[in-house]
Amino acid sequence: MRDVIYVDGKWIASSSAETIEVVNPATEAVIDRVPAGTAADVDAAVAAAHRAFAGWAATPAEQRCAYLGQVAAKLKERNQVIAETITADMGAPVKIAQKVQAGLPAVVAATYSDPAVVPVGGEEVGNSLIVREPIGVVGAITPWNYPLHQIVAKVAPALAAGCTVVLKPSEVAPLAAYLLTEIFDEIGLPAGVFNLVSGTGPVVGEAIAAHPDVDMVSFTGSSRAGARVSEVASQTVKRVALELGGKSPNVILPDADLPTAVKAGLSNVYLNSGQTCTALTRMIVHRDQRDEVVGLLADGVAKFSVGDPSDAATKLGPLVSAAQRDRVRGYIQQGIEEGATLVAGGPDAPEGLEQGYYVRPTVFADVTPEMTIAQEEIFGPVLSVLTYETEDEAVAIANNTPYGLAAAVWAGDAEHATAVAKRIRAGQVEVNGGAFNPLAPFGGYKQSGNGRELGRFGLEEFLETKAIQR
Repeated sequence: MRDVIYVDGKWIASSSAETIEVVNPATEAVIDRVPAGTAADVDAAVAAAHRAFAGWAATPAEQRCAYLGQVAAKLKERNQVIAETITADMGAPVKIAQKVQAGLPAVVAATYSDPAVVPVGGEEVGNSLIVREPIGVVGAITPWNYPLHQIVAKVAPALAAGCTVVLKPSEVAPLAAYLLTEIFDEIGLPAGVFNLVSGTGPVVGEAIAAHPDVDMVSFTGSSRAGARVSEVASQTVKRVALELGGKSPNVILPDADLPTAVKAGLSNVYLNSGQTCTALTRMIVHRDQRDEVVGLLADGVAKFSVGDPSDAATKLGPLVSAAQRDRVRGYIQQGIEEGATLVAGGPDAPEGLEQGYYVRPTVFADVTPEMTIAQEEIFGPVLSVLTYETEDEAVAIANNTPYGLAAAVWAGDAEHATAVAKRIRAGQVEVNGGAFNPLAPFGGYKQSGNGRELGRFGLEEFLETKAIQR
């Protein structure tokens, strides 16, 4: 049992005896319990982080980054254990868990092991010296869908920048956070630099956001929850960075390699069983290619096996919870009722998988921009196909949601695709299947949030700017 929190370099009991059950979404069995932390726990953790800040900020960047190099090495060594843990508490298929859920955090941590990423010295502007300094105590509130990666994407740059951290991981899938905390403890990170308080958003999350000694909150989650974090944090006028939802478009132009684009788009939507904020859930295709695209998708869906996430042959595991399963099935039913054409899948449980929080991989065609399934983030394995006549119409459809996190463009000519990508209001756009880059800034436009994560841009979120007039 993970029956403790981590404050000031020690594993301690929460001030509350209440716990939160951690459920395996494939079996519906309780596999662990974590403390239902309290505002008093947050007070203790923030006090520890506040005390540790001055010393950590004064520690040379080379030393701070060296700790992150150790973290990266240990994450790589423990890939299998981390992957199995994430498979158990949030249902990621084991192959995805090894490569992405456990593998990517090690890569990201390593990118902050080089002190060259940390600004030093300053810049002379007239009679001023412009310096960048760590912002202070950071409250990190992270989601369940990539439960380790989203932690490392916040904590690693914050620590490299010289900030101290209080982390609230998702109570739905908290176990990877405990594994990371064990690593911080093993490598001898100074007491108070990193603290962990498990618990719910309305209690622990809001206590972090409201705390006067928390200088910044970095949050990843739904747009609704992000708005609440901003509201609470505004009372103490602290910086807030938000990575929120998405309804990402995948624009396929008429001269694209259609089979390749459709195959890649379907794989993207079904990654992590559709529980990815950047999922390209709206495939926007030319009207003349509608039938060919639908045929390719119908054939492609059959290749996505649904089942036990610990089986290497499984491509889609369960969704994270019963609530998430029911929510996604409700959206599928709504798509049917609003008149979209069901190409594959549907709201019923996959055959033979009545136990566990499973959803059938689903494709809708003839979706129009005003339909609910074209506007709202579903966060499950559901793809909508929309059609256009002109390139301008395709771009208009792509931009016609409240979100702007990610997008993709496919075309026969890469320069043409890049020109279209520049017209799409999203923080990250793939051109012809461009690979994910952990050094590139990640974040969104509009209701997908503000601020950026990863690489140099991610670290700069945790810095203040000071002008020294001389």
